[in-house]
Amino acid sequence: MLWLCLFAVHVPWLAGAASLSPGSCAFEDSACGYEWDYEHLPWVLHGEGHYISVDTSHEGKKAVLSSPELYAEEWSCVRLIYQIATTSEASADPARLNLYLRQEGESFDRWLWSAKEPSDSWLIASLDLTNSRKKHKIILEGVMGQDKSASIAVFEIKITSGYCIECDFEENHLCGFVNHWNPNVNWFVGGGNIRSSQSILPKDHTLNSELGHYMYVDSVYVKHFQEVAQLISPKTTAPMSGCLSFYYQLKQESSIVFTVYLRDTSGFYEEIWKTDSALSADWALAEVDFNAPYPMEVIFEVAFNSAKGGYVALDDISFSPVYCNNQTGIPFNPADAGCNFEEDLCNFYQDQKDSPGWSRVKVKRNVYRAGDHTTGLGHYLLANTKFTSQPGYIGRLYGPTLPGNLQFCLRFFYALYGFFQMSGTLAVYIFEENHVVQEKIWSVLDSPKGVWTQAEISFKKPMPCKVVFVSWCKSFWDCGLVALDDVSLSLGSCQAADLLPPNPGECTFEKDECMFTQKKRGRGSWHRRRGQTPTSYTGPKGDHTTGVGYYMYIEASNMVYGQRAYLVSRPLRGTSGKLCLTFFYHMYGAGTGLLSVYLKKEGDDEDIPLWRRTGEQSISWLRGLIEYESDRNYQIIFEAIRGVSIRSDTAIDDVLFQAGPCLEVEEIQFSSGYPDSLNEIEF
Repeated sequence: MLWLCLFAVHVPWLAGAASLSPGSCAFEDSACGYEWDYEHLPWVLHGEGHYISVDTSHEGKKAVLSSPELYAEEWSCVRLIYQIATTSEASADPARLNLYLRQEGESFDRWLWSAKEPSDSWLIASLDLTNSRKKHKIILEGVMGQDKSASIAVFEIKITSGYCIECDFEENHLCGFVNHWNPNVNWFVGGGNIRSSQSILPKDHTLNSELGHYMYVDSVYVKHFQEVAQLISPKTTAPMSGCLSFYYQLKQESSIVFTVYLRDTSGFYEEIWKTDSALSADWALAEVDFNAPYPMEVIFEVAFNSAKGGYVALDDISFSPVYCNNQTGIPFNPADAGCNFEEDLCNFYQDQKDSPGWSRVKVKRNVYRAGDHTTGLGHYLLANTKFTSQPGYIGRLYGPTLPGNLQFCLRFFYALYGFFQMSGTLAVYIFEENHVVQEKIWSVLDSPKGVWTQAEISFKKPMPCKVVFVSWCKSFWDCGLVALDDVSLSLGSCQAADLLPPNPGECTFEKDECMFTQKKRGRGSWHRRRGQTPTSYTGPKGDHTTGVGYYMYIEASNMVYGQRAYLVSRPLRGTSGKLCLTFFYHMYGAGTGLLSVYLKKEGDDEDIPLWRRTGEQSISWLRGLIEYESDRNYQIIFEAIRGVSIRSDTAIDDVLFQAGPCLEVEEIQFSSGYPDSLNEIEF
């Protein structure tokens, strides 16, 4: 249970209401430029109570509140004080409050935060906004759900420059820091002429005054060995790294352990600092390098061994994006350990003592052999160890050196061909720098033949190491081909990385149809499916996202020749600049018909054709790129037309809307069939 000691009983006022920064509002007598969308439920301003709210007394599903236009080149912190109240029991679809970032030139709002737990008091949420040169707005969305009697209230919004984990503890909300309640030892607010404990210091660090505030914990009520008090920071909401600093005082008569941890969303603790001094009569500065590539909490923990242990005081927590020791070396970039093999091997290599078991290849577009995973038409690595000079038919591919004591997530795509038994044919090892095998961290067990399948591995090693991909054949007679593509490395565990906010405008169809709807549902419409389609010699064997996930397709056996199916996006926000639509399509089958993409602008009767493919294209997933413009609200329509036979299944996957022009542009937007090419591999 989380409990904030000495937290004010009344609603926590944010200091400096008279000089609030742009986008901040106390809702005392106005909405400070915030506007609600009249197409939805109204927000009601309660001047006497200093809050704005929406409830179920009006009919409607949601209420939308947008801030004035904001601009910030530096990081900023949004602090939101809110309450969700309901009189009904737990609902399957409860009322919730969402917060989005709407950036200039983008058709989609970026989700930042959501809350749905009802409470009897006001709560505080802290959200980091990264620096950006784009103008933006903060969007609050109150969704009423299925609760019959519910209300959502926002007491105050405050936007300040800096980071949400920074705090001088001078304001009642304590920057969102909370004390993990313990019956005997807890963090308290000190200073401000409060004289409630023998441990209170005469002056804080921020103001160097008895009127200033700080946090402290003492041992007066300790009853057991190793009593622990924890002060927990707001959770980071954007990747950040640099120097975390704070001031502390420590007085002990018996052993006190003062430690700082990072805790991720899975509950994993990582110690980043521990005091090494027995006494600090004055405020001492502590600095520690801090890496939070995914959501993290900073925990200040004090452990006492007796009631005469002493006390610890804490003040002025701050953060800088520059590491504490002003490191002059180039910091490790995880992107340097990834590769899509389009240009070369990047930082991967093969040992000169080994024969070249891995080759960089490219397959021409055809209906027999799949191309690469990146675009369907690019390069990938292919291991053919049948004729290597290395004993045991082994091919090794070495990655770059990775620093020690960091958590990593390794992701890559592989495909297997020609093996009777697939188990163990591809493995991933961790090697020390002297190439001594330490550990096998992954090995293929089974996989659909010829399907690009994603693997993901979390690992952490204390010493510098290398990732090595090993292709292996059991014998000369059971030796096929191993393909590898789109290797990526990121900081943090794969499970924690999956908890990051989704990319706005992206749809992989893994959970649902996202922003798309259908003009008409039925047997002859688009279907969401995983695995191979029912009809042989047409359709994909797996999706593009992971190889074992979902995609959208038309089932030609349920349709007649020339029948159309439409997948239509919801209305998207128009912008003044160029936009880029990326997607993957699969058109394999002798009777394949047409796949077209249209732009429908608000107010226009005619749809604008953007892209089209006719007839069989490839057995691979191919990438489509479309650059377009629309200064009005618009919709994107995918139209599939059934071809001359049941071998006409057409599929799409991994749709992505992005602001700005496409980094690459397809030369041909409209084409018929595939070129006359053989099943060739280009080395």
